Amino acid sequence: MHAVDVSVEAPEAVAPSPGASVPIAGVTPGASMAIAGVNPGASAASADVNKDARTAVLLGLIAAGCVALWFLPLPIDPLAHKALAVGAFMIAAWMTQVLDHGIAGILGCFLFWMLGIVRFDIAFSGFADTSAWFLFGAVCFGMMAGQSGLARRLAYLVMRTVGHSYPRLLLGLILSDFLLTAVVPSGIARVVIMAAIAMGLVDAFGVGKGSNIARGMFIILTYTATIFDKMLIAGASSITARGAIERFGGVNVLWSQWALAYLPCDIIVMIVAWRLTLWMYPPESATLPGGAEYLRKELRAMGSWSVREKKAAALMALAVGLWVTDFLHNIPPPMIGLGVGLLAIMPRIGVLDTEDVRRINFLPIFFVAAAVSLSNVLVQTKALDVLTSTLFQWLQPHISTTWASTFVLYWAAFAYHILIGNEIAMLSTSLPLLMNFAKQNAIDPLTLGMIWTFGAGAKIFMYESAVLVVGYSYGYFDSKDLLKIGALLSIVACVILMLLVPLYWPLIGIGG
Repeated sequence: MHAVDVSVEAPEAVAPSPGASVPIAGVTPGASMAIAGVNPGASAASADVNKDARTAVLLGLIAAGCVALWFLPLPIDPLAHKALAVGAFMIAAWMTQVLDHGIAGILGCFLFWMLGIVRFDIAFSGFADTSAWFLFGAVCFGMMAGQSGLARRLAYLVMRTVGHSYPRLLLGLILSDFLLTAVVPSGIARVVIMAAIAMGLVDAFGVGKGSNIARGMFIILTYTATIFDKMLIAGASSITARGAIERFGGVNVLWSQWALAYLPCDIIVMIVAWRLTLWMYPPESATLPGGAEYLRKELRAMGSWSVREKKAAALMALAVGLWVTDFLHNIPPPMIGLGVGLLAIMPRIGVLDTEDVRRINFLPIFFVAAAVSLSNVLVQTKALDVLTSTLFQWLQPHISTTWASTFVLYWAAFAYHILIGNEIAMLSTSLPLLMNFAKQNAIDPLTLGMIWTFGAGAKIFMYESAVLVVGYSYGYFDSKDLLKIGALLSIVACVILMLLVPLYWPLIGIGG
């Protein structure tokens, strides 16, 4: 299941996915299919028809199930009952990807309005929420760093500093991935940037896709991209979580406090991920042929810093500086993100133009807005109260001490994410319930919200994140690699969190 992310796409010129046809030397693709007696146009048309038929059947089944829920006699308020039926349709559509996430979200908002469940301003209230527009600013950041060449230059500089042996280069990839999180909030964008470098390194080592070097590099740069953006308020999921914690928990969420809370976890996870990869995928060659010369050659090819790179660096330094010092000026993180994102589009100031903005895929932004709208509708119709008393009733006996709370919340979020599949849908529909639960039981909402959000970052299946799907599309690792790395790092992250929450977080004002 794809999670929401920005519009940066995986490059087209990647290795063929499993099952893709291999061209015959000297023969065009269409001719090679003709040799096999296959009509390419007919095959494509038949595949499209079959896909459309499956989509229609699945959409019909989801709609039928939600209609049944609509008419199911339940001892709850009729308005809440109807809201739950439409909400179930939205979540089921997101889980199954029967429609694009953004389209399914807008359709759900429309149904809330058309069926008279809530007014238009409530049905589409998420479009006036800061979360969606914070994500727009993050999209601009990713485009600015990628198109200016700044992100690639930073990654090469880090790796040149770290060293040219395989263990050092692997650590350089992980470290670059982490450092880029602040300037390239999109996990997909970071994977695309780092994958271009990793492919060059694999070629430089003279190994193939099935090699341990290739698998180790790609699985770890992809997986860490999905967890680093939980440790900073940068990616779509952490942005959504921050908005829900503030709105429903009634607490102020500082960018600096969030980053500081996870800093020890960042460091430990990077070290563990590095050593774990070296252990599970021992390299065929310990040093890079050509060594530091390869990295120097790439930097020379890039030339001196361009004007666009300097502008991008200045704008990103401005944003990161304001985020890091938000405890001094209290400017909301979304205002900083959107403001600097808009500056990046301004003539003569920024590095993007109107054509760049036209190329942005706004459907992920619509999806975030629709997910927030769903939460608001559940609150307005009191359906949230119904879900709170049922879905979270089992949590109460287990949340008694900090240690137990951390363990239960982390693995509950882990399991819930497997069920829901889509991270944004999971967070936007569950965090309001969790915040209500926290306030009703006099528990710090920020602590519970941060644990829950971090638990959502632990993944073992490909469908749980679009970032994982993009990394997988390069063909360097498979689902078994993800399952092994994901399971081990999920356990490690839980152990780290169980130590940080009671021992470290109170020292920085969280849950004390």
